[in-house]
Amino acid sequence: MNKKNSTVEIKSFAKTNSVTGIEMEALTAVSVAALTVYDMSKAVDKSIKITNIHLLSKTGGKSGDFSRK
Repeated sequence: MNKKNSTVEIKSFAKTNSVTGIEMEALTAVSVAALTVYDMSKAVDKSIKITNIHLLSKTGGKSGDFSRK
């Protein structure tokens, strides 16, 4: 939680031994956590926004490694 600019940063980590990627599961975890924070905070401020959900990095899988710059 960043009190200075009133934000919450949520990160998730997922791992699998499968050859398919697990990005969707990690993104779903972040989305559900953000919705939970929204639900718990909406009584204080209904103008809360959920923004910038994105993949930071991944390794392996069909498409190979990825790292957001």
